[in-house]
Amino acid sequence: MERRPGPSRDAAGQFGPDSYADWRETSLGEITETLERRLILRLAGNVGGRSVLDVGCGDGALTRVFAQNGAAYIVGCDIDPQMLARASAQARRDQAAIDYVIANAEHLPFRDESFDFVSIITVLAFVPHPDLAIREFARVLKPSGRLVIGDLAKWSLWAASRRIRGWLGSGPMWKAARFRTAGELRMLAEAAQLRVEKVSGAIYYPRSTLLARLTAPLDPRLGELTTLGAAFLAIRASKADRSGPR
Repeated sequence: MERRPGPSRDAAGQFGPDSYADWRETSLGEITETLERRLILRLAGNVGGRSVLDVGCGDGALTRVFAQNGAAYIVGCDIDPQMLARASAQARRDQAAIDYVIANAEHLPFRDESFDFVSIITVLAFVPHPDLAIREFARVLKPSGRLVIGDLAKWSLWAASRRIRGWLGSGPMWKAARFRTAGELRMLAEAAQLRVEKVSGAIYYPRSTLLARLTAPLDPRLGELTTLGAAFLAIRASKADRSGPR
């Protein structure tokens, strides 16, 4: 889900559509992706029969999982046309009914209260105005709808290596990234009048395939105990139903 470094870069040093697949094909990528996705799906809960929006969907891997899990209506949006083209092509191959649209997280082209569930995974760190984006997520959520934010954590060895690459100029995208703590993500959600229900972490190992293999079975348990040292944070929040009795 994260746009991690891979061999496929464009002229600006950003990561193209192949970077997701390149990352997942590595042993470290497969382990890390699996742990992150399990956490996201656990927080998402049952999406069967629901309307779902995945913001910053990239190559559409998560939207296809939502389709497999029975979501009734799925939209993926991203600012990268190449990513959306890859997502659309794969959805057609999988015969998955998913709509993909170009959209900025801060200005979503959807009506108020359009979706039961909204996700944004490893994207918020790159959004210039995250407060505006989360207000948009809250706007398009139906009453009692659920939001899951998965993002890159501030205090981890992974974050440290990303900052160093950004400072050295070897990873331009990391220089602009803003990594946050669990408390900061909570504050952003609450400022948008959302109720935070759950905060969890994942990826407690350093960037090492051997250590990932050894510690992966313990990772979910650690995520329930603390977010300290996690490279990935996820929060679940809900929108209040203010309609009251009729």
